[in-house]
Amino acid sequence: MARKKILNNSIPGKRSRRVTINPRMARRSFLKLSAAAAAVSAAALTPALTKKVSAQTGAKEPYPGSRKVKTICTYCSVGCGIIAEVQNGVWVRQEVATDHPVSRGGHCCKGAGAIDMVTSEKRLKSPMKRVGGRWQKISWDQALDEIAAKLLDIRKKDGPDALHFNGSAKVSNEMAYLQRKFAAFWGSNNIDHQARI
Repeated sequence: MARKKILNNSIPGKRSRRVTINPRMARRSFLKLSAAAAAVSAAALTPALTKKVSAQTGAKEPYPGSRKVKTICTYCSVGCGIIAEVQNGVWVRQEVATDHPVSRGGHCCKGAGAIDMVTSEKRLKSPMKRVGGRWQKISWDQALDEIAAKLLDIRKKDGPDALHFNGSAKVSNEMAYLQRKFAAFWGSNNIDHQARI
């Protein structure tokens, strides 16, 4: 029968016995109970019984002299809405655009942390070079000159395919486009994304 599960004991010399999950509950009763549980769960998740959580958990007051700018997230091609709070030309805080037609008040984890690319304390603000086992700040001109010299040396010795370009999930669409163009002008097709590695 469909409502009973038969398990055989593998002990030699003993007769096999029937073990039932629940002999009193038929398949039809189980389906009825499952449908009732789904209906109760759906009713509990309706907007009338749930309340929206505010996106801002920190300070509610705007920064002095700041303004709110409606913009879009640049991490992928979906184009979710962000309301950025800008003070003196600096992005200081963000919130979800609840009236945006694409994202409808939602964000992925990258979009929610988009402001960290600008305001994080761990963000590097100048090039660093390891000298004698310690990191030192160097100028942008020195960094670009040294990197360009090493890249040209690699290309001269081993060809353009000796270099691999690796993309990142933390760059915008425009930065990813420029990276792909740079690889093409370099003469290499060795480019991939971090998610595939």
